[in-house]
Amino acid sequence: MYKIEKVLNHNAIIVTDSEKSHDYLILGKGVGFGKKVSEKTEVRAGDAMYSLQESTERGNPEELVNSIEPIYLEIANEVLNEAERVFQDIDRSVIFPMADHIEFAVKRIQKKEQISNPLTDDIRILFHMEFKAAQSIRPILKDRMNIEIDDDEIGYIALHIHSAIRDEKVSQAMQMARAVRECISMVEEEVGKPIDVMSLSYNRLMNHVRNMVARAMSGEKLKLNMNDYMSVKFPHAFETAKVICEQVGHSLRCTLSDVEIGYLAMHIERVAMDELESREN
Repeated sequence: MYKIEKVLNHNAIIVTDSEKSHDYLILGKGVGFGKKVSEKTEVRAGDAMYSLQESTERGNPEELVNSIEPIYLEIANEVLNEAERVFQDIDRSVIFPMADHIEFAVKRIQKKEQISNPLTDDIRILFHMEFKAAQSIRPILKDRMNIEIDDDEIGYIALHIHSAIRDEKVSQAMQMARAVRECISMVEEEVGKPIDVMSLSYNRLMNHVRNMVARAMSGEKLKLNMNDYMSVKFPHAFETAKVICEQVGHSLRCTLSDVEIGYLAMHIERVAMDELESREN
């Protein structure tokens, strides 16, 4: 049994565990309807329960839950339900920063102050399933608040979902997306035109760069060295890859292994060849 500490609205309450004196947020349809402070209650099947005890890098849950309008906690909870359906095991404590972001986004939209996200296309491909799960917010916001949310905002919500799956801060996911975008931009400059984000060559390059950045951030190193072969066979692509690896390493504040150069050169050469073939056709 739990004692009600605060009724946020009909669908959200804060309770205390009488045995451990821990505070929790309970979300569920009608969970707070007709309830009063100090009443006893139980967690029903289908209700979602969140601990307010431990502060993490995502912030202090107790402070956040009291500063966010309850409807945004409900909306974030519904988005996490979809994320859990897709990914099974997620860290639902991301609800608090996610709800905070959704509230801020809605208020921007209401004031017609929508912001652009230059990394949206990259996030859509880098974190494809997370982006799809984040899109579940569209009908929710339309139905409950008559708010239309665009892909740029969806991209930011996808990063929150990614952080709940990978145990990675949103800032780290954004850092990876920026590094990937920087690398892709340099390759586009090299081939002399934008790469179609829906093309196979783009997806291959994107996946390679994503894994390259992940290795750089984790310290993992490739075993097979292709540098000698690539530097002789495709010297221009190799030199381009060398510059890109240095720049990405600088952006990530780490040193990419020299072995990465040959592999990246291979993908750059493939993109260049694909682009050349498309021009001829």
